Amino acid sequence: MGLFDFLKGGKNENEEKQSFPWIPLTSIEELDVIKEKSKEKTQAIFKHSTRCGISSMVIKQLESEYDLDTNADLYYLDLLNYRPVSLKIAEKFGVAHQSPQLIVVKNGVVVYHDSHHSISAREIK
Repeated sequence: MGLFDFLKGGKNENEEKQSFPWIPLTSIEELDVIKEKSKEKTQAIFKHSTRCGISSMVIKQLESEYDLDTNADLYYLDLLNYRPVSLKIAEKFGVAHQSPQLIVVKNGVVVYHDSHHSISAREIK
């Protein structure tokens, strides 16, 4: 969105994120919860660099393509503010760090991961 859209009352990027059902991922301890919850419901982690243009394009595409009826919890990790959490994800789930990156966990294991423009909302479903 451009400056003029914002001035005319349009939403800025933070407001758009708030309307999407993201769950903020802010601590290493939450990774055990995600792994456990994945035994009952699919868990997806989106690792986002707020200063990366590619990451911003990918998250917008993911949000626009995502079917809100999909039965999954969607976690949003701000890499710049929570880098140690990202490093622990790589260790805990055995997936090398990328940015942007989508990791889908089911039954305690990663069933899908991809990065950059290869990220697909279909894979969460």
